Amino acid sequence: AFIEDDTEQYHLTLGAPGITRFDDRRFALRVLDNILGGTSSSRLFQAVRERDGLAYSVYSFQSLYARAGQVGLYLGTRPDNVVRAMAVVAEELDRFRADPVSAEELERSKENVKGRIVLSLESTTARMNRLGASVLGDVPLLSVDELIDRIDAVTIEDVQVLARELLAPDRLSAAGVGPDERVFRDALKPINEALAVAA
Repeated sequence: AFIEDDTEQYHLTLGAPGITRFDDRRFALRVLDNILGGTSSSRLFQAVRERDGLAYSVYSFQSLYARAGQVGLYLGTRPDNVVRAMAVVAEELDRFRADPVSAEELERSKENVKGRIVLSLESTTARMNRLGASVLGDVPLLSVDELIDRIDAVTIEDVQVLARELLAPDRLSAAGVGPDERVFRDALKPINEALAVAA
């Protein structure tokens, strides 16, 4: 889907169905998201922004619902960088599906996720939001130690299997906003030829 608008930047999102909030793989997904595009040391951020300077904003995201979920990534960049930036994204997605994350990447991601959990406990509001979300979402209320144990239990294989399943090219949909739909379609070709076909 594309909305033509006279914007200074192109805003592009790739997304796919994810997993539900009851799926035990949600802990592996949190680690996966962190490695792919969840932090400034993530693969997407390092490749697209730091190494090649092709975008100011690039990140991945995930949402878990009762009967569905979503995974995706966002990229915002200048018109002259759209095609090159998405080519780098395509390379990184291919690499993420093909190459197991390193032990160092996995450990760094898990430590980051655990650190965020612990830091969030310093805010009374965040504590209450976490408790309330668990109760309202009918999700088992895990202690901090239990959460950390679940994160620690995530393996390289867990991340890899999930990446291959959730980020498969034929599962991806694309949406964009920008001045020219042709540029948007051209940028999608490295991701999946089917996405580049005009609607």
